[in-house]
Amino acid sequence: EAVISKQFSKAHDLAAGDFLQANMGGVQRKLRIVGTAVSPEFVYAIAPGGLMPDEKRFGIIWMGEKSLAAAYDLEGAFNDLSLTLLRGVEPDHVIPHIDRLLARYGGTGAIARKDQVSNWFLMNEIDQLKTVATIMPVIFLLVSGFLTHSVLSRLIAIERSEIGLLKAFGYTDLEVGWHYAKLVLAMTAMGVALGAAIGSWLGRYNTEVYAEIFNLPDLYFNPSSWPYGLSAGLSVGVALFGALGAVRSAVRLPPAVAMRPPEPTSFQRGGFFDVVAGDWFDNSTRIVIRQLSRWPLRSMFSCLGFAFATGILITALQWRDAIETMVEDHFFNSQRQSLVVALRDEKGRSTIEAFRRMPGVLIAEPGRFVGATLSNGQRSHRGSIEGVDGEATLQPIFDLEVGDIRVPEDGIVLSRELAEKLDVLPGDSVTVELLEGRRIKFEAPLVRITDTYIGMNAYMELRRLSRSMMEVPAFGHVMLLVDPQEETALYQELKGLPDVSIVMIRKAMIDKFNETMGETVLVYTTFYVLFSCALVFGVVYNSARIALSERARELATLRVLGYTRSEISHILLGEIGLLVVLALPFGVIAGWGLAELMGEAFATELFRVPTVMMGTTIGLALCITLAAAVASAALVHRRLDELDLISVLKTRE
Repeated sequence: EAVISKQFSKAHDLAAGDFLQANMGGVQRKLRIVGTAVSPEFVYAIAPGGLMPDEKRFGIIWMGEKSLAAAYDLEGAFNDLSLTLLRGVEPDHVIPHIDRLLARYGGTGAIARKDQVSNWFLMNEIDQLKTVATIMPVIFLLVSGFLTHSVLSRLIAIERSEIGLLKAFGYTDLEVGWHYAKLVLAMTAMGVALGAAIGSWLGRYNTEVYAEIFNLPDLYFNPSSWPYGLSAGLSVGVALFGALGAVRSAVRLPPAVAMRPPEPTSFQRGGFFDVVAGDWFDNSTRIVIRQLSRWPLRSMFSCLGFAFATGILITALQWRDAIETMVEDHFFNSQRQSLVVALRDEKGRSTIEAFRRMPGVLIAEPGRFVGATLSNGQRSHRGSIEGVDGEATLQPIFDLEVGDIRVPEDGIVLSRELAEKLDVLPGDSVTVELLEGRRIKFEAPLVRITDTYIGMNAYMELRRLSRSMMEVPAFGHVMLLVDPQEETALYQELKGLPDVSIVMIRKAMIDKFNETMGETVLVYTTFYVLFSCALVFGVVYNSARIALSERARELATLRVLGYTRSEISHILLGEIGLLVVLALPFGVIAGWGLAELMGEAFATELFRVPTVMMGTTIGLALCITLAAAVASAALVHRRLDELDLISVLKTRE
């Protein structure tokens, strides 16, 4: 009887009462499934050497201890030990004593729970979620506060005479300020309500995704009230803070000053556009350019608003480029095999010839992973050393900048992240303590440092690694390049080999990586794209709408003087369009900076997110920005066409 992991049973449609063939100690045995289970040790169940869980090709089987021991003829034996420590006892103080006690029995070294594979993956993911929950809201809130200030400042400038009239009738500064504060609160309240609804949906979806990926049976979306309260409080606080400067300028206006029209702008000829380029543009375009040059600060703030929105959009879209780059470098440039076959025990090099004679095998190369602790003084890292064949072509040492690197005959090669963790440079000595075999400890010179996106890797030449272990040359896995037409026949033969423990197919690993990353990234990318479009739309619409209110009398006067509707539209919307176009390069720069910031914040020992922006991605982001700007400008253009010249030109008493 056997119990199998829940995800494995779902992938193969297995249930209690079904039978499963298992290769146990070189003997095919028939197991009857009696149930499914989940275990904290395997919430992130990945095959050795894998990156992502693949429930279809890797599962966990539990059996009764007596039955399992009898199948392997190992009654009374165990190879795994879990310990609970007394409260307050640190694992680091106990582990050396356990290692010394179990060394004579072949112990490979105890680890703390924080270093257990499933726990390590899960904690890394939680740390990344904390990063997202810290950085992105800060960016959004800063942009929102900036836009609130920009819009409200112009709105108050339009209503300065009304403000003066209210104060002349006896309204206090506090009452006037509270009036505009309520306006901000009303806008924010609608945003908070909409954000709470969208956030709840995203939270539920995100929870379901993580429950499936990490195989967590009791993960439900059931938030308390404090996240909603904190989010609402921060949103309201930032909006009020953004409006503070504008409201302050409103309440400080004396009634007599406020009721007077604002001091006219000083108009005079001169400057570059009048002297040099005056004849290059028509009258409408010159009006647009002069308007921007006479209000440089306001123009700059509007331009920055467009740039921030474009930058967030580019940051969201570049994640696809980053993931595609990681897949390309890890699975295509550095791994060229069709599949990797892991063996139950290490084999001599003569076994390679047997693999080369299998159906469809074009190239077969050996490799080996040996558990080891690498250290430099007080700095240490527990991981493994990969033994690479000197003539390796299927999975050589690969550097992002240089490409293939020939494995040194003596010494060790480390990835940059691991070298930085150990604080070593080429030429320094690294202490290697092997956790297998005779547990040899030796010094290895660091020959080279490589740049990679995935993992913290250490490499040695395969024969040199065997000599360091005081063993004859051996390998634990083999990389195979296979003729696609012969893959089915090869899989059938591998299934019948008792010494084969795991078969990892590169195509399946790529598909699973894309599926897992795509499922989690797609929802965030979609949200950021929609949010950025809303930002661009809101900034353009508010800027154009307020500009229409500010300049309605001027535009109506120009219409009376003979300007056509298209020329008036060109004056109003041309100003906004020019600001959007000027903001696009700054948006690209802002997007690159945000992507760099996110990449550094997301960096873990498992992978580093590269900052990569394809030309198509930047082009798509700019097109989306322009489309959102055109859509919002079209709404304002409609209002401009409906402008009542008589009512606008009437003198206000």
